[in-house]
Amino acid sequence: MTAKVQLISPVDGRVYVERDCADAAQVEQALTTAATAQVLWQRRPLSERAALCTAAVDAMLSMQADIVPELAWQMGRPVRYGAGELRGFAERARHMIAIAPDALAAVEPAPVAGFRRFIKREPLGTVLVVAPWNYPYLTAVNTIIPALMAGNSVILKHATQTLLVGERFAEAMRRAKLPDGLFRNLLLDHQQTSEIIASGRVHQVNFTGSVEAGKAMESAATGRFIGVGLELGGKDPAYVRADANLEHAVENLVDGSFFNSGQSCCAIERIYVDQKIYPAFVERFIALTGQYVLGNPLDEATTLGPLVTPSAADFVRGQIAEALTQGAKALIDPKAFPADAPGSAYLAPQVLVDVTHQMSVMRDESFGPVVGIMPVAGDNEAVALMNDSAFGLSASLWTQDLAAAERLGNEIATGTVFMNRCDYLDPALAWTGVKNSGRGVTLSRLGYEHLTRAKSFHLRHEV
Repeated sequence: MTAKVQLISPVDGRVYVERDCADAAQVEQALTTAATAQVLWQRRPLSERAALCTAAVDAMLSMQADIVPELAWQMGRPVRYGAGELRGFAERARHMIAIAPDALAAVEPAPVAGFRRFIKREPLGTVLVVAPWNYPYLTAVNTIIPALMAGNSVILKHATQTLLVGERFAEAMRRAKLPDGLFRNLLLDHQQTSEIIASGRVHQVNFTGSVEAGKAMESAATGRFIGVGLELGGKDPAYVRADANLEHAVENLVDGSFFNSGQSCCAIERIYVDQKIYPAFVERFIALTGQYVLGNPLDEATTLGPLVTPSAADFVRGQIAEALTQGAKALIDPKAFPADAPGSAYLAPQVLVDVTHQMSVMRDESFGPVVGIMPVAGDNEAVALMNDSAFGLSASLWTQDLAAAERLGNEIATGTVFMNRCDYLDPALAWTGVKNSGRGVTLSRLGYEHLTRAKSFHLRHEV
C-alpha cells in the first residue's frame, strides 16, 4: 500500500494538503529517465541550457501570487515576507546561470610545444537534492539550477512540510519545457531516500537539514564513492565591538535573530557585546524586539509567525526554561505577545542575559525566536566564545574597523565571516560550513566544482 503524507499547517493545526508517497515503480522510472535524459542534456550547448533554466526561473516567479500564501500555510512565514524568498531565489539562480560559462570553462595550463593540454569539467550524472522546509525555495535552488547548468539531471526530494514547493519546481520546469525526465520531484519517505542513495544510481547528494539526518545520508552513501554535500545548521554568533555603529548593529541583529521566527541555519543565536556598550545594546535590543507582532502569518500586520510545529516551539520553550533554572534572566514578557500559547506553534521572541556556555540555549541549535546575549572584555574573549561551539556556519562582526574584521575573521572557525551584516547568502561567495555545520560548497563558481568531475586531456600532436 502506498503511504500517504499529511501536511499539518502550523497556522491552525489542520491538514493543509495530503499526498501519496512515490511508489517503487515511480522511483524506478524517475531514476531511469533521469539517466537517459542526462546523456542527451550534457550534449546541449551551454547557451541552450541557460535559456531553459532562465525560463524555469521566470515561470517560478510568475506563480508568486499563489506561492506566498502557500508558504504561510505550509511553514508559517508571514505573507509580508513571502516575496522576499522568491527574490532571493531569482538572485541566486540568475547569478549561477550568468557565471556558468566561466565557471565551467576548460582549465588550460601554460602551453607546451607539441601538446594540447586542458582540464574539462564534466557533469556527474544524476544529482539528488534533499531540501528542507525553512527556506524551501532558496535552499533547493542552490543546487538545482547549477546542477542543470552543469549538465546533470536532478531528482528533488523536498521536505514533506513544504511538499507543495517540490510541485512548484516541477511545474516551473514543465512550463519552461525542460526535456522529459531531466528534472523529477518525488515525495519520498526516509527509507526510500536512503535506498536511492545506496542504489549507486545518483552521483551526488546535496542535503540541508539536521546533523543526525546528515549522518544518515553519509551512512546510506557508504561504499558508493559519491559526493555528499551537507549543510547541517549552526549556532551562529555575533560580536559587537565597542566601535560598532550601535543603532545599525541592533537593527540588523534583532532581524537576524527573529526573522522567520529564528528558523534559519544562519540565524543569530548568540551575541557577544563589548562590556563598554553592553547596557546600551541590550536596552535598544529589547525595545526593538518588543515591536514585533506575533500572529497569523496570513495577516499583513504579522511580523512573527508560528514555528513550523508545536513540538519545535516546545523545544525552544524547554531551552528557555532550563536556562532560567540555571541563572539566566528573561527580558521579554510573553504576555506582551497575546498570540503566544503554551503547547502551540506560536511562541513569543525571547532575549536572555546572564547566560553561560553551560546552558543548552548557548550550545545547541535552537531554530527558534530566542537569543542569548553576553558581555565580553574584548576581542580575545569574544573569539574564544565564538569558537566554543560544535557548529561553524557563519559568524558576524560589528565594527567600523575593516582591518580588525579581517584579522578576527581569520581566527574564527566558520564558513562565512560577515562584517556589519548577517543572515544573508551572497551567491558570488561559497556557502559552506565547518565542524557540525557540514561540508561541501554550494553557490559561487566553487559550487560548480562539486557538481562536476575533472577530465584531463593530454594530447601530443607533434610526433
